Amino acid sequence: MTKNESVLNWIENMKKLVNPDNVMWIDGSEEQLNQLRAEACSTGEMIKLNEEKLPGCYLHRTAVNDVARVEGRTYICSRKEEDAGPTNNWMEPQAAYKMLFDIAKDSYKGRTMYVIPYSMGPIGSPFAKIGVELTDSIYVVMNMSIMTRVGEKVWDVLGDSNDWVRGLHCKCNIDEEKRYICHFPEDNTIISVNSGYGGNVLLGKKCFALRIASYQGKTEGWMAEHMLILGLENPKGEVKYITAAFPSACGKTNLAMLIPPEGYRAKGYKVWTVGDDIAWMRIGPDGRLWAINPENGFFGVAPGTNEKSNPNALHTTGKGTIFTNVVHNLDDNTVWWEGLDKNPPEHAENWKGEPWNGKTSTEKGAHPNSRFTAPAKNCPCISPEFENGAGVPISAIVFGGRRAQTTPLVYQSRDWNNGVFVGSIMASETTAAATGAVGVVRRDPMAMLPFCGYHMGDYFKHWIEMGEKLGDKAPKIFNVNWFRLDDEGNFIWPGFGDNLRVLEWIINRCEGKVDAQETAIGYVPYAEDINLEGLDFSVDTLKSILAVDKDQWTKEAEGIEEFYKKFGDKLPQELRDQLNTLKANLAK
Repeated sequence: MTKNESVLNWIENMKKLVNPDNVMWIDGSEEQLNQLRAEACSTGEMIKLNEEKLPGCYLHRTAVNDVARVEGRTYICSRKEEDAGPTNNWMEPQAAYKMLFDIAKDSYKGRTMYVIPYSMGPIGSPFAKIGVELTDSIYVVMNMSIMTRVGEKVWDVLGDSNDWVRGLHCKCNIDEEKRYICHFPEDNTIISVNSGYGGNVLLGKKCFALRIASYQGKTEGWMAEHMLILGLENPKGEVKYITAAFPSACGKTNLAMLIPPEGYRAKGYKVWTVGDDIAWMRIGPDGRLWAINPENGFFGVAPGTNEKSNPNALHTTGKGTIFTNVVHNLDDNTVWWEGLDKNPPEHAENWKGEPWNGKTSTEKGAHPNSRFTAPAKNCPCISPEFENGAGVPISAIVFGGRRAQTTPLVYQSRDWNNGVFVGSIMASETTAAATGAVGVVRRDPMAMLPFCGYHMGDYFKHWIEMGEKLGDKAPKIFNVNWFRLDDEGNFIWPGFGDNLRVLEWIINRCEGKVDAQETAIGYVPYAEDINLEGLDFSVDTLKSILAVDKDQWTKEAEGIEEFYKKFGDKLPQELRDQLNTLKANLAK
């Protein structure tokens, strides 16, 4: 498959460690994948679903103790502890390797080692990076074949280069006491043991695409961000691209696949999905910021996905998809989850494989973090630029969170550094879905808190340096909040497709077509400049969710100051200055 010595030596060393019975090199061919699918079905690892209703789709169940990412078991193993920073768990590299190798030793006995060569980003793109994952799980092979670009072409692009990311995954005994997901940024290496769940074992996903890539981006002068990428096409056929970062449960996938309101569709507006989760961004030859989605599929949360909330996502799952930890409808050999429709199956198995009757059971049938892995090409609104290795030019960067009050529906930062400040203080309030108190403000800078592969203070600095390089060609930075509540606790803004009205204002600002009013926190729209046509929503109500309450923001500034203490002297002076400016503006 390859003559690359660095690859062959590493595989040989890993082979000696884990001791597999067989080695299979994944070539990405449909023939080989079909063989593996048949094998996985024969062992019960996967269940083939109704070919007529869900062609090429499969169901998989993880172990009951292995259903989500485990942040407490996720480590950055940098040589110096301070380089991991206060927001990551750290382990000394040599100690980590010893511990992991002890756990992994002989763990492939009786199993096959699958060698997966994959490209993050279109193969051969100047943005793309290459990884090799070793795994003893067919489930991982299947998922990686959807989520990344797998196959022999990857070896051709790699040639004899040593610039590739090593990934070792060992299921072992799925022992949660010995479960570790460790990243070695200086060695381009990821090791995951004792898990079979997607986010811990699909090493191209958060492990490589964010934790390792964010470190690569810092050292090589580009950015790896937890952001969707969408294109907004106006009636003239002009497309402008936006990236956006939100913490979980803030509607990121829904925004990435947004369906414009009827009035907009009638005029010819379209939204194109380039990516729903990750953006890699570089400064292009023209000095602007360009982005690609390094992934090739969507790894989405199933519960709540339905014809109303996100028809494009639902449609994407209609073929060639792997469903994990959802309900198995035994009547027609299809799948179901909470929020799909109001007609749960009676004759079914829940996510654990136990008999389940959706009409009578008091327990949920699908796990709250059950997933679908679906090919991006299935998406009805996938961008024509999806495979473009040069990426798409970014006009605006949008941050957002879930705030009941305080933050207006939308505001624009004054300049790039002020925008970095806005991203660094991103926050959501806890909802009833999370354990603990409701309404507690949790900060998640740029939605990267669990995914930044190095010290977050250095990460902020990298953002500031990127702004210096971009100069006046930098994208404009905005903040949105779809989640303002009224006194009864109801959402005021309708959200979903109507969020396009706000995106339109953002693009108009980028193009200098509308004015804005300056406030203590940045530029806020004049209510008249947001199109409410066809919407039962008064201008006065809009004004109320655009208002900036100085008392609330004074309290917010105190919270920011407290949060910033975490980063000590690594916090860039530019952000301290921004906080001081905010306080001074509020005192006027």
